[in-house]
Amino acid sequence: MAVDKMIYPYWNPDLPLEDRVNDLISRLTLEEKIGLMPQYQIAVERLGIQAYKHGTEASHGMAWLGEATTYPQPIGLACTWDKELLQRIGSAIGDEARGFYKRNPTHNGLTLWAPTVDMERDPRWGRTEEAYGEDPVLAGKLTAALTQGIQGDHPFYLKAVATLKHFIGNNNEVDRGVASVSLDPRNLREYYLKAFEIPFKEGKALSMMTAYNAINGVPANLSRDVIDIVKQEWGMNGFVVSDAFDVTGTVRDHHYVETLQEAVARSIREGGIDSITDEAEGVMEAIRKALEEGLLTENDLDIALRNTFRVRFRLGEFDPEERNPYAVLDESAILRNEHAVLAREAAQKAVVLLKNDKGMLPLQAEKLSKVAVIGPLADIVYSDWYSGTMPYAVTPLKGIQERLADGGKTDAKTVYAAGTDRVRLKADQRSRYVRIGDDDKNTLAAAAETAENGDVFEVTDWGWGSHTLIAERNGRYLTTDDKTVQASANRIWEWFTKEVFMIQQEGSNSSSSTISTWNGMPVTVDRETGQLLVGDGSAAETANAINVGGASEVASDSVKATAEAFTFEYVSNGLDTAVQAASDADAAIVFVGNHPLINGKETIDRPDITLPASQEKLVQEVLKANPNTIVVVVGSYPFALNTLQDTVPAILYTSHAGQELGNAVADVLFGATNPAGRLNMTWYKSVDQLPPFMDYDIIQGGRTYQYFEGDPLYPFGHGLSYSEFRYDDLRIAESEVVVGRDTNVTITCRVSNISDRAGEEVVQLYVRAGASRVKRPRLQLADFQRIALAPGETAEVTFHLPLESLRIWDVTRERFCIESGEYSILIGSSSTDLRLEGRLTVDGETIPPRDLKQVTRAVNYDAYDGVELGECTEGGSAVNVSSESGWLAFRDAELGEGVTAIEFRAATTGEATVEVRLDKPDGGLVGKYSIPAGGKTDWRSFSFGLTAEAGRHDVYLVLHGPISLSWFRLMA
Repeated sequence: MAVDKMIYPYWNPDLPLEDRVNDLISRLTLEEKIGLMPQYQIAVERLGIQAYKHGTEASHGMAWLGEATTYPQPIGLACTWDKELLQRIGSAIGDEARGFYKRNPTHNGLTLWAPTVDMERDPRWGRTEEAYGEDPVLAGKLTAALTQGIQGDHPFYLKAVATLKHFIGNNNEVDRGVASVSLDPRNLREYYLKAFEIPFKEGKALSMMTAYNAINGVPANLSRDVIDIVKQEWGMNGFVVSDAFDVTGTVRDHHYVETLQEAVARSIREGGIDSITDEAEGVMEAIRKALEEGLLTENDLDIALRNTFRVRFRLGEFDPEERNPYAVLDESAILRNEHAVLAREAAQKAVVLLKNDKGMLPLQAEKLSKVAVIGPLADIVYSDWYSGTMPYAVTPLKGIQERLADGGKTDAKTVYAAGTDRVRLKADQRSRYVRIGDDDKNTLAAAAETAENGDVFEVTDWGWGSHTLIAERNGRYLTTDDKTVQASANRIWEWFTKEVFMIQQEGSNSSSSTISTWNGMPVTVDRETGQLLVGDGSAAETANAINVGGASEVASDSVKATAEAFTFEYVSNGLDTAVQAASDADAAIVFVGNHPLINGKETIDRPDITLPASQEKLVQEVLKANPNTIVVVVGSYPFALNTLQDTVPAILYTSHAGQELGNAVADVLFGATNPAGRLNMTWYKSVDQLPPFMDYDIIQGGRTYQYFEGDPLYPFGHGLSYSEFRYDDLRIAESEVVVGRDTNVTITCRVSNISDRAGEEVVQLYVRAGASRVKRPRLQLADFQRIALAPGETAEVTFHLPLESLRIWDVTRERFCIESGEYSILIGSSSTDLRLEGRLTVDGETIPPRDLKQVTRAVNYDAYDGVELGECTEGGSAVNVSSESGWLAFRDAELGEGVTAIEFRAATTGEATVEVRLDKPDGGLVGKYSIPAGGKTDWRSFSFGLTAEAGRHDVYLVLHGPISLSWFRLMA
């Protein structure tokens, strides 16, 4: 239908944006507004509005739309510590997004679901690969730069839109759709929110996605923080989307509300959700019911649609193309040659040199006659779930071979050994070798009496029982349709990783093993046909559908069957072939790590932080055979490499780095690139150094480099170089500053390359507070710069430190403040390699003693034990006793001449007791009260008398029994 654009003001690009948006929305019917609320927005042809999709994956390149340039995983991008590089990558991703949009504008939207800003306080998180590390400044500034690149630099028009995810407290996968994380005000404000604030304020991000989890009992898609903080306090003028099936999960998984119409209404009105990523028809029907029941008004839809269309206008959809500088980008922007060059640069810069004893690296190609390339990750490039389709992939083996061919001896040889076993598989009860078909002809061959007739499989042990098997006959992975097993998969892929088989030895002395599938179903043999079955073969195929929990639709106990016993007969032993390859080589390079979809991915957290035991053993056996062994870890997360660190001369780390992985690793190994990557997370020695996984309190739990008191394997910011750098001449321009008058502090130092090799250095600026009312970080990153220096060159590095980076959240007054006192300014090459230190005196605030005679929210404690945070249904959060008893500390309270009573608001599900004690949890008892049983949402006020002495004290509320505490106040 042709639209007369002259008669509608919203088509006039010279009018103010808000007037155009309002004019368009005023012309929509109610039913059209309903149709524009799901992720897939309908077309309104009479108004010239085309169909549009919110949400195109672009974690490290455009994904799922066809071949696109693929960059290192976000954990790798974070290891570059290079803001300028991230902006260029963002710009290239935005260019390719425009190309795909031109290809199919109704399905390939320009609102990109990236970057992931979640704080990675624990390396066991299954999606560690997707985010930018454990520090909010590092993650915030890198994602701000990526966002700037994606969205472009035009004052009005947007190249594309970055959707930050997942707001907030999303750092576990198991039970993510039902779990509630406990975030007190200081952790929330100083850590979790800070990471999002930076890309909103510095990166000008215009979209955000909420998380699956609840925060303090409230599902994230209903959190008031979206409206109160993101939209109002931070001033975000874009739109917020829910995650896939998240609103449905408010009913189905969290059981927070009873109906979908209530979930939809509250998500829009209370949670600030502007676009709903659930099944469209269900969403629209729920909105209709919500409107009928008075749960939602048409104006609520108008508010949401203003937010989404404000962004669509800025993408240029309603303007002449000649006015929009990004409209010229077409399909030629996809896979540009310069994007491949950029991908290689990113992969090079992401490599971290963890260890380099006695200058083992770089290798000198011209002196090498034979190099052994070994390991299960040596000759493959893996994709993660959010990877794009790579146009090509250079494996490490290929990269090393080409590097030797270019710069090595003419007769230099590369030998390769995967280090994996080759086996034949025999079903014990039939004493026949397994011969697995490509499709439904999957049978045990009746005539397979000899080894020659049995299929040979290459088995890769990924640890913790997980294995993958490739049939040598056709080069395909064994996989399953949940009924039978076939050798038919070209790669390890799909939402449910059905190429994984769990192999379990029957007993310590047994030669037999059982095999189960990805979801725990036993592999059996049909006695009549010889067909390999899953269970009894009666299950339906599990749908590859994403839902909140990501759980299988086939329960492991839904089909009864007895596991078959199988014998694995070795054709060749992987350790033997690896040792043979390494034994007479000039150098052995062993590639170890993880597969991005095994033992840690979306919906699956890691079982441990170690390497698989088989990989540890592979490295040690190769090292025995060849002392010139180098280990390259290709992985999605930190690893506990204790034995390797103690024994191996040189260790490199890289993420799964995409199409240029092999070239980048070879460039670093042979010195064409001088490594300067830095770790974006603390690498711990074991999980014993970590608090319980679901403990989100980094302050009291001692998490991340900011609060960790132990000795890490590798510290945050660690990374070595082939060059040596000297730091000197620290200057703090304003050694004394006054908050309110001064806003920034200029800090300068000199960094010199004192080696004979050009290199890059990451200069890291940290701050440390002196005396404080509260527990402050041991160290806190404030800024960083990656600089390049020629041999002998010196650079002056300048930082402008905002005073607000010194602030803390004052729980006594519920606002930020900057404490008066002395602060240390530290500059160095990592969080433990600090070369320069200076002092800064700040004239700020002195936090006064607590006045507990004012109503005090229970969550504003200073310390606690045995409690967690949940919802107060009257508003805000409450403190819940998580075991039989717990306590809250409110420090430095001014009691004046003394207090005589306490009033508090609580809910109980059984009999409970409240005690008031002074100065310590078992200190002097000044009052006690027993509360009769009530109900979970039956909030009641109580009071009881106190005999508290005068003066300043730490006040402890000791809680016994099933009690939730909302607020209290002391009375004189």
